[in-house]
Amino acid sequence: MKDHAAESDAVRRFRERLGLPGLVDVHTHFMPERVLRKVWEYFDSLGPLTGGLEWPITYREAEAERTAILRGFGVRAFTSMLYPHKPGMARWLNGWAADFAHRTPDCLHTATLFPEPGVEAYVREAVEAGARLFKSHVQVGAYDPADELLRPAWGLLAEAGIPVVIHCGSGPAPGKHTGPGPIARVLAEHPRLRLIVAHMGMPEYEEFLDLAERYGEVRLDTTMAFTDFAEALMPLPRRALPRLAALGDRVLLGSDFPNIPYPYVHQLDALERLGLGEEWLRAVCHDNGAKLFRL
Repeated sequence: MKDHAAESDAVRRFRERLGLPGLVDVHTHFMPERVLRKVWEYFDSLGPLTGGLEWPITYREAEAERTAILRGFGVRAFTSMLYPHKPGMARWLNGWAADFAHRTPDCLHTATLFPEPGVEAYVREAVEAGARLFKSHVQVGAYDPADELLRPAWGLLAEAGIPVVIHCGSGPAPGKHTGPGPIARVLAEHPRLRLIVAHMGMPEYEEFLDLAERYGEVRLDTTMAFTDFAEALMPLPRRALPRLAALGDRVLLGSDFPNIPYPYVHQLDALERLGLGEEWLRAVCHDNGAKLFRL
């Protein structure tokens, strides 16, 4: 295991400056080891969904070491973002995630879904088993979120008030069903659905800000947004900053740990240099997540 003591100190100093008891990170990846290693192999091979970018994995440690790193950073709650890329995977992944949450109390019990027969049944099973949020990956799964098969599942999650972190923006590479249009159709039918748009919806930042302004339960996570890596390719238009500030109660810290090509602290530094103030930072890095998940 690498020595992350210096970075842990930097994250601690960030928290202390803001008076935070810890961080709440809604976008971290834990999944079965063989699945995660295939994800890493995909990044290593510069697969098309990465936009062909060089993407070194910074935290390529074993599961126990990765949880220890997050705890060392003062992350008091994190997630096990996992996602199927084909039918027949989601129920199995949900079983793994339930076990992981049981043995990892600081991980918010995460589940996933896919447009397939039986999706409503296993989503209900996951909810009844205590799932606190879901992950949907429109880009990797290559599905339309407005698919008829998903309608009852979205309705169930909207009724239960369970948030869904959804990668539906077109970064780092567009898919057939990415962008604001498909998910806007879902929201038109389920306006109370608690969607958390991953990566701030990059690169369609402003279009997803539109959706957040239109629907009171739509939130955005900061995953990779505003970092040097993202800004070089998909910069946030500076004219959008006042809108981002105004939505400060619905922006949540996300990191993509461990699958990031830079140190964890850089995401925090990138948020701070936006210049939106300490109150905004405190809300994003801790308070909004703590309130949403009743921590």
